[in-house]
Amino acid sequence: MTFQIAVIPGDGVGQELYAESKKIIAKLIEKYNLNINLIEVEAGDIALSKYGEALPKQTLNVIDKADMILKGPVGESAMDVVVKLRQMYDMYANIRPAKSLPNVQSRYSNVDLLIVRENTEDLYKGFEFLASNGVAIAIKVITEYASRRIVNVALNYALMRRRKVTCVHKANVMRVTDGLFASVCREVLKGRVNFEEMYVDAAAANLVRDPTRFDVIVTTNVYGDILSDEASQIAGSLGLAPSANIGDKKSMFEPVHGAAFDIAGKGIVNPTAFLLSISMMFNRMYELSNDQKYMLASRSLENSIIEVYKKGDKLTPDVGGNAKLKDMIDDIYNHIV
Repeated sequence: MTFQIAVIPGDGVGQELYAESKKIIAKLIEKYNLNINLIEVEAGDIALSKYGEALPKQTLNVIDKADMILKGPVGESAMDVVVKLRQMYDMYANIRPAKSLPNVQSRYSNVDLLIVRENTEDLYKGFEFLASNGVAIAIKVITEYASRRIVNVALNYALMRRRKVTCVHKANVMRVTDGLFASVCREVLKGRVNFEEMYVDAAAANLVRDPTRFDVIVTTNVYGDILSDEASQIAGSLGLAPSANIGDKKSMFEPVHGAAFDIAGKGIVNPTAFLLSISMMFNRMYELSNDQKYMLASRSLENSIIEVYKKGDKLTPDVGGNAKLKDMIDDIYNHIV
């Protein structure tokens, strides 16, 4: 099969990230004979200003036919792009690794954890309204169905890693909603992995105290959003963090960081998060096709990035270097063998 990929370069630094990364993608496609067709589409602030919609109909038509979406960062219209796509295509599993890279200054040097976040419900359903003057209400939606499927995703990852899952919730206060999520965690995970439960405030504290105590964290949408940003910063920088939004029929891959308008066009943005998101995309292709070449391409890209960090002389300013985006891309390109 040929994987159809809808590419959203996005706003701000997203445009230059994709433009410079094309050569790396092309090299991997050629080297590993990958069956991939990339189709560039518009979405985000630029699309909103041009068409009056952050997700124009012509973009959705392409995405509808695509197997996956590769997305750069989007600006102020992110809610109308990212959240809408997640819910529209039921991309229910948000996968965010936090892993230390060589030569990145941090209090911690051996972070390696994975946050598995339910991606379609909770407060992010967007059920908000004004009940009366000065009173706003949001509805938190937790279902057994969504909880069970995300916990099973976490289980599958844990079985491939270090066989430990921490279920994060706040069931001591949110007894019905978080209580339901916690009960599903216990039912699915107890006896199958090293299982623990942790209240979200304690999890936030323990991530700072000792991130090495965690392997896989599974949690609800809002808690996962916050904890995954915290974990990425602990591992070195939010700018290094990739993510995947996985659904049964469609998946989307994107860097966690924003459009960074303050440095857009200066050629100094760090491509790491975007490229690691591409590596996660290749890995998803392997899961769907069972064709080893996609896994090999994923590993090759990740290993090339790690080698560039080990050398440390072609890193961008955000991680203490003085290289340009193009310099770092070229160095990663040269390490792909």
